[in-house]
This record gives sequence, structure tokens and C-alpha cells, in this order.
Amino acid sequence: MFEKVLIANRGEIAVRVLRACKEMGIQTVAIYSSADKNAMHVKLADESVCIGPASSLKSYLNIPAIISACEVSGADAVHPGYGFLSENFGFVEKLEAHNIKFIGPKSEHIKMMGDKILAKESARNLGLPTIPGSSGEIKNAKEAITVANELGYPVIIKASSGGGGRGMVKVFRKEDMDESLKKASTEAEKSFNDGRVYIEKYLQNPKHIEIQIIGDEYNNIVHLGERDCSMQRRNQKLIEETPSVVIDDDKRNEICNLTINSLKTMGYCNAGTVEYLYENGNFYFMEMNTRLQVEHPVSEEIYNFDLVKEQINVAAKYKLSSDQKKLKRNGHSIECRINAEDPNTFTPSPGLIKNYHAPSGPGVRVDSNCYSGLEISPYYDSLIAKLIVYDIDRNSCIQRLKRALDEFVIDGIKTTIPFFQEIITQKDFLNGSYDINWLEKYKEAN
Repeated sequence: MFEKVLIANRGEIAVRVLRACKEMGIQTVAIYSSADKNAMHVKLADESVCIGPASSLKSYLNIPAIISACEVSGADAVHPGYGFLSENFGFVEKLEAHNIKFIGPKSEHIKMMGDKILAKESARNLGLPTIPGSSGEIKNAKEAITVANELGYPVIIKASSGGGGRGMVKVFRKEDMDESLKKASTEAEKSFNDGRVYIEKYLQNPKHIEIQIIGDEYNNIVHLGERDCSMQRRNQKLIEETPSVVIDDDKRNEICNLTINSLKTMGYCNAGTVEYLYENGNFYFMEMNTRLQVEHPVSEEIYNFDLVKEQINVAAKYKLSSDQKKLKRNGHSIECRINAEDPNTFTPSPGLIKNYHAPSGPGVRVDSNCYSGLEISPYYDSLIAKLIVYDIDRNSCIQRLKRALDEFVIDGIKTTIPFFQEIITQKDFLNGSYDINWLEKYKEAN
């Protein structure tokens, strides 16, 4: 087992990983920027190393600085959390060159799935159902219109290195193709330093369903069922729950088994999530995230399975602690992403937290880095806490969520708590009939 793990991240996920390490008897090293000197993960870690100024490029994305921090602290492994360098295969290769273990998948699998065009081709070769679309990169409007005519409008242009909804543009008629293609490519180049795009048929009312998996180096892979992540704004997930109300056991077993078999063929190791769009009883592969997900706690709650500890064990060459037969789903879990944002406009709301009180009680979990007196920085993602609730069934879970949201106090900055209090009372949420476009329509109507 590792003696000392450096956590190459910040915020609530850094605290989450740190706690898992401490419970396993592993020493922890926090890295931080000058803007995060008072952050909770810095206060809780056994050691901490400042790696640069507030800018992510000069701190949390600064690979030489992180490797230097490993060498100075004597860390023998790195957990990347999510975001930042968690899906950077070059980072993994550099760690390997310095004999530092990366707690995550193989660099070759990160590279394969990080390129959306290559990932889709790989998924198709592995036997996963894919959305009809271009066979590769689209280079000009003429080629794009030809593909769109074959697929039928509407279509969607996507960035090959995409994520977070950037580099994605919907096209409803050929007259808009040239401008839309330029917009998508420009945004992709700006966001990912990669202007390549491709085209898919635009599914108009799908659910966003993802399958959580984890595997070891001995080709043992298990799944933790599905998560419904359809409550989104501009392709950013806001509420996640499991199990999905629209997936029955037959469909669940079908897609989970297909996913497991495909990843076994790859020889995939460590945690990962395969994301699908689901419409009219059919699944369509969208992408694979070769890392831990923000919404991983809901899967942990209903399977009583610690994904972070399992990640660490697998990276240390241990076998999975459980096989599929021993993993039993129980109850229902919902997560709300609490952001430091105006609940009406979703604009960031950095500032000083004057008073912080997290809800508690049976079936309530809060993953957060917040405390009274913490200054929320404007330099990073606005996610400051995750509220996760669990209960025996969905109706009870929603009632518990209402109670927990009412208890949650964060004074001094605006947060999305009032937004969630409103959304979870809506009929379409209560009956589970919402899809990925529901929230945009709701906001337009209200």
C-alpha cells in the first residue's frame, strides 16, 4: 500500500480523497495555490505545498510544479480527483517517468477516451450502440451539410476534445451550418486548444444515463448501476440520482452487462463512467470519463461501496474487494450540486462565507470544503458543496432532500440552494419525467 498520497486537486473533492486516505492510514499531501492558502484541504492534510499563484495554469495545471511537490514531500502516488489533470494522459506519463503511481486508469485509455472522435470509434468497435453521425472530423461546411442531410435535421456539432458543453452547437437548418461550424470550432480551439469537431444526430428529448464501473489489474470489473443526470443547464449537470425511474431491471442489466463486457475487452483498470443518451428505449454511447465523477456519492450510498478507497486499492495492485454478485443495490439517492452562484442567473458569486451550517441527520451527507470565514475565490469552479441524501425509496428520498435543503445555511454569498428548493417541487421532477432539455424550457417559461 502507498505510504503517502499527494492530492492534485482542491475544493470538496480534495477533502473527499484526503479523508479516504486518512481512514486507510495513508499520509496525505495537499497542493494549493496562493488563493487557497486557507482552504480546508490544506488545513486537514498532513503536509501541504504551495505550487503557484491563483491562476490554474500556474498552479493546479502546472505539471512540473506538481511533480516537484511529489519529490519534495516524498509522495509515492497521486490522486487527481476530477477536473484539472485527471484526464491528462501526458501527466500520467510524466508521473510514471518519475516512478510515481497515478491513482487512475492507464494513460492509453485516458488518451483513447479523451478524444471524442476516437472514443466513439472505439465504442463502436467494442460493440456499444452509438449515435448516428459523421465517421470522423468535419473540416468544412459543405462536408457538414452532406452529413446533416443524410442524418436529417436537427444535428449537433461537438468538439472532439469537448467537455462541459463547450464547443457544442445545435443546427436546425442547413442555412445556419457555416456559422455554427465556425462557432463550435472557435470555441473548441479556445477551450481545449483543439478546434476539431464532428457531427451527430441531435436527439431532442433524451435522458442522460451513465454507468459507474471500476476494475482492477486482473480484469475484474464491476458496475454500480446507473445514474440519471438529466437535470442540466447548458450541458452542466445540477441534480443526479440513482436508480433512474425510466430504466427497468431488464434494460439496466442489458446496458450494464454490455458496458462491463466492452471494458473487459479494453482491459480497463480503475474507476470510470460510460455515459449514454437514452431515448425511446434505446441507449446511445456519448462518451467515457476515465476518472471519478462529481456525482459518484449517489452510487456509493445505494451500494454501500467506497469508490475512492477502491481506487486507491486497485492502483496499489490489490484485487477488487467485491464481485458483482455481492454488490446489492438498496434504496434511492439524490445529489444536488451547491454552487456559489446567483440562483436566478447562475452568475458566479464569490466572497466571504459569514455563516455556514450543513444539514445532517439520517441519510444526509455533505461533501464540502466550506466553513464560516472561508473566502470563496473567483478563480475556480463555483462548486462549493454537494448535498447527497439517501432513503429507502424515491419519494422518501425527495422528502429528506427537502428537509436537508431547508437546513442548509450559507450566508454571505449567493448559492443555488433556493433553485433546488424550487425545482424539486415541480411535477416533472416528482414523477421523474424530466429530460436533458427540461430545465432550459422551464427557465424560459418562468
